[in-house]
Amino acid sequence: MTSTNGPETRIEADPQLPTIRIVREFDAPQERVFRAWIEPELVARWIGPKNHDTKIDTWEGRTGGHYRYSMHHEGQEIAAFYGSFHEVRPATRLVQTFTYEGMPDGVSLDTATFEPAGDGRTRVTVLSVVDSMTIRDAILASGMEKGVIEGYQKLDALLAGS
Repeated sequence: MTSTNGPETRIEADPQLPTIRIVREFDAPQERVFRAWIEPELVARWIGPKNHDTKIDTWEGRTGGHYRYSMHHEGQEIAAFYGSFHEVRPATRLVQTFTYEGMPDGVSLDTATFEPAGDGRTRVTVLSVVDSMTIRDAILASGMEKGVIEGYQKLDALLAGS
């Protein structure tokens, strides 16, 4: 399965593997994009759908660190996520676990790579690996596509300085 929504975000699910690959280019250099991905005050400004607010409960953006954040809509917590940072390689690579508290057996191992895309742009590729096709399909059916696309649109605005 491959989904392309908008001109820039590509979400792919290999029909044979329990993986999801997301590819997106941003109009900013690697260092700025990576910083927005790892600094909690910046992450809170862009991650998730447009009509949700993000509260960072804990965030240790370093190799061996951990995090937890929650999404809120109209003042109510609607979802929370947590995980561990396994590798933080500044401006190039971020490896972490990602768990939705509502589905604790659905932990994914996410590897994000940050690479130059020419003209000062950065290509981010996120590969998520889960335990089964069932879990992968549940993630795809959860509405994650909307959250990813809208979050990346918010990240575009943040990187542009608005």
